[in-house]
Amino acid sequence: MELRRGLWQHPAMIEFRTLADDHPDLAHSPLLRGALLTLQYAQEHGSIGLTKNKAFKRVFVHWAVAHFDWPGRSAEEMFRYNKVINEYEFPPLEVLHFLLISLRLGRHYKGEFRLTKRGTELAQAPGRLFAELIPYFILQIDHASYARFDDRPFGKWDVWMNVINVEADPGTTEAALFETFYGEPQDWHTAGWREMAAFSSCVLRPLEWAGLLIETREDGTGGNVCHVFKTPLWRSALKLDTDNMLQPMSVH
Repeated sequence: MELRRGLWQHPAMIEFRTLADDHPDLAHSPLLRGALLTLQYAQEHGSIGLTKNKAFKRVFVHWAVAHFDWPGRSAEEMFRYNKVINEYEFPPLEVLHFLLISLRLGRHYKGEFRLTKRGTELAQAPGRLFAELIPYFILQIDHASYARFDDRPFGKWDVWMNVINVEADPGTTEAALFETFYGEPQDWHTAGWREMAAFSSCVLRPLEWAGLLIETREDGTGGNVCHVFKTPLWRSALKLDTDNMLQPMSVH
C-alpha cells in the first residue's frame, strides 16, 4: 500500500478548535490514542525497530494491536485468525506510521523509528497533538490510497462535513447520508455498492478514525444497517458554517 497526500484542498470553512490537553472529549479519538501510545512507546524504549521495508517490526505491531483498543479490531479477534501480524495487516497503524513521519513527529534513522524534538513534546500534549494530526489526516490524505478500492467519491470536505453536521445531529444512517449527497438510494446490496463503498471508506471512515463520528451496525430485515452518530468530540472540536442550523443541546 502506498499512502498519498495532497489531493484534498484545505477548505477555509472548516475550523478545528484547539482543545486543552485534559479535555475529556479527546478520549473519543482512536487515531489520537494510537498516536499518543506510539510516541510514548518510542520515548520509553528509545526507538521502535523497523523491517527492511521500513515498516514497524512485529514486536511493536503486536503491542499496538493489544493496546490501541481499535473499534472493530479487537486484539482477541485479530490474533484468533493470525498468530503473526505485520504492519500492513493492521491498517490504522500503517496510516499512523505514515502520518507521524509526514508531520515530522518521528523519523527513520539506522533501521529505527525515533522521535523528533516535536514528537517528544507532543507525546505529552494530547490537545496539541490532535490539532496537528487530525486536520491533516482528514483533509490532506488521499483516503482511497489505503482503501480496498481505488474509487473516490465525488465531493469536497467542506460540503460533506457541513451537511453531516446537520444530518447526523440526531443520528442517521449510512444509506440516508449517501442519498442526501448523491440523490440516489444505494446500499451494500444494491448495484451502486461500489459508490457506497467509496463514500464509506473515504468520508465516513476517516471521520470515525478521527473520533468525530461513531458507526453502529445492526442486522435489519433489509440487511445490515449502519447508523451514524456524531461524538461529543465533533461538537467540541469543530466549528462549521451549519452550526447555527443545529438544535441547542438539551440540558437535563
